[in-house]
Order: sequence, then C-alpha cells, then structure tokens
Amino acid sequence: MNVLKADCVVVGGGASGLMAAGFAAKAAENKKIVLIEKNNSLGRKLLITGKGRCNVTNNCDLDTFMRNVVNNGRFLYSAVSSFLPSDTISFFESLGVELKTERGNRVFPVSDHSSDILNALKRHCSGKNLSEYQGILSDIITEQGHVSACVLSDGTKIECSAVILATGGKSYPQTGSDGEGYRIAEKNGHKIVPVKPSLVPIDVEESRICAELEGLSLKNTQLGLYRNGKAVFSDFGEMLFTSSGLSGPIVLSASAHAQKGDIISLDLKPALDEKTLDARILSDFSKYANKDFVNSLDDLLPKKMIPVIVGLSQIPIHKKINSITKSERLSLLKLLKSLDFTVKGLRPIEEAIITSGGVSVKDIDPKTMQSKIVEGLFFAGEIIDCDAYTGGFNLQIAFSTGRLAGLSAARQL
Repeated sequence: MNVLKADCVVVGGGASGLMAAGFAAKAAENKKIVLIEKNNSLGRKLLITGKGRCNVTNNCDLDTFMRNVVNNGRFLYSAVSSFLPSDTISFFESLGVELKTERGNRVFPVSDHSSDILNALKRHCSGKNLSEYQGILSDIITEQGHVSACVLSDGTKIECSAVILATGGKSYPQTGSDGEGYRIAEKNGHKIVPVKPSLVPIDVEESRICAELEGLSLKNTQLGLYRNGKAVFSDFGEMLFTSSGLSGPIVLSASAHAQKGDIISLDLKPALDEKTLDARILSDFSKYANKDFVNSLDDLLPKKMIPVIVGLSQIPIHKKINSITKSERLSLLKLLKSLDFTVKGLRPIEEAIITSGGVSVKDIDPKTMQSKIVEGLFFAGEIIDCDAYTGGFNLQIAFSTGRLAGLSAARQL
C-alpha cells in the first residue's frame, strides 16, 4: 500500500472544494493540504454552469439571499453572513476577474467565460503547501471518533487529521458528481436526506403543445404554480419550451416545489392587466379588421406561438376579425393571461442543475461545517442538504461553505 502523509485532505475539485483547499492552505501555511479530484481536470461542472458563462453569485443583500434558499436557510446563515455575495465579488475581482451584474442581479464574468472563474480558483489554490492528487476516495478511517486517514480506490492511504468532503451531489454525473460522497458520509454515521432533482426542467401533460413551441424562449413571463387551487410559487422572467415541457430560469426555480398534478399558469402579458390587455386586443383587431384571425396576432405574439394560441382559443383560424364576438375575444384574453400546463413530473436528476437532499444539516455544525459525529470531518457544497433557486445562489452556497470549512479545518491542524 502506498502511504502518503498530509494534514488536511480536501475531496472534490469543484467550486466548494477549490474554495476550501485554497483557504485551508492560506490559513495553515506550515501544514500540508492535499486536494483529491477523480477527474483528470478540475472544475468540470463549474465550466458548464450558466450555459458556460458561470453565474458566479447574486448581487444581493443577506436577507434577499436567504429568501432564495429553498432548504435549510437557517443552517447556512453563519456561512453566508461571514462570506456574502459582495465578498465573493471582491474575492474574484482580487484574483483578476472582471465581473458584471445582469438582469435579476445575476453576476457573470465580463468575458462570459466560466474558465476565467475556474482559473481564478486555481490561482487561489497555488500555495506551496497545497498539492493535487488524481484519485477516487474509497473510505475515511477514524480512530476514537477522529479522522486519521483516507483511502483511495487505488489503495493509496493518506494519513491526515482532517478531511473536507466536497464531492457534490448527483446532478450532471458526467462531471464526476455521482453521489459517492453520500455513501462515505453515511458509512461514518451521517443521515442522508433522500436526494432528488432541483432546478430541473418540468415535463407536462400537454407535451404536444410544448413540442410545437420547442426552442421558443419568452423573456418577460409571469409564472404561477398552483396546487389544489392554492398558489405554491410565483416568479417573473425568462422561460423556454422544450419537446416535453418547460425549462428556463423561472421554471427551474419552480421545479424546487413542483409536484405531479400541479398547474403551471403562464401570464404572457404580465405588464398589462385584463382591462388594458383587452383594449390592446381591440386596437389590434381594429387595425386588422378585414384580416383572418390567424393573421391578426403578429403584433401580440411571437410568430411560433400564434398557431398554438389560435388553436387553443377555438376561434376558427380564417374567421374575419370584424366578425369575432366579445366572448371569443375574452377567450383569447384569458389564454394570454393564463396559459396553463399540468405537471407530469420532473426530468431525471442527471439533468438537474442542483441536487436537493444530501448529508443532514442536523449532523453538521453550521458555525464550522464540521461533523457533529466525526471530529476532523468537514462538509462543503452540494453534498449538504441545502439548495436554492437559480440565479447564482447555489454557487454562493458552495463558496461560503467551502471557505468556512477550509478555515475551520485549518484551525484544528
């Protein structure tokens, strides 16, 4: 057996792991930090976030941030309040990355290249006391309730007094997030909250309609999610039709709450109340009074959506505008203000941006990210049962928990 010696081992070279390793190395300059990554390159999932642009964080205050956490926001309070979104922005700018704030306070690199964020994190991890090792964690060895070593799948044993598990969740397994960290945590006495997809496209019963609209993106849409007639969630912004349902930022956030049978209602004209929209429709009808109904909606809807709305309205496509009745016009208005879909289910966890579930926060000290069961074992990032809406919030969780875990582990070395 190949035996190596280190003080702290960080498992996982993603956003939280890189953050943890860099801060641990800087806080304990006379100690040896080893970063273990199973892939032959670091940050593979980070490179595909934000469609390759990397939505680094959300430029908001702490209260706003906490309102966007779906699960276990109270647990995250210490980590996030000690490393706020503004701190993340300053952190990357200090590493030479220019950032910009876009719609919804989403923060991206000015270059629109996620590789700039990954390269900055690599610079953050460039300390002389930090080394990288390609391998797969197989087990953590403890003695009298304290971490003493970790064992890799190739038989290598690394003697250490601290391990930071930052192995991610189960989303995008092709990037290395295969859920293996859950097994190791559970083997060491930690409860695993069942994992499920979060921030994932939604399949709907009306898939035929969505297939006709596949690829169409709507920029300013109000989404409401309803269960048994009661509002569950609402959001405003961009969405996308897929071959089997709905996607895009507001749909991904809705997926954190959606259940089979829920109703997703889309307001295609949220800036107009019904009275104003009716006046707008009347104005268009007056303009196109002698045209067929199907040829009268170009000013109101994207071209791809017109045949779908015409079909759902049940108004004959070649009916002249000047003969459309008030009840038919109101039927069209209702469609524009409430285009409804029935949730069939969520897409598989492999397609999810983030995993909901993971290591129970009841087993982790929120002020240090250290296990309450095994001394010297820390957690960071998506492996923890915490998740938030889309918009940079989940990466901020990774950065905040990674930093706290790294600093806490360093203090114990």
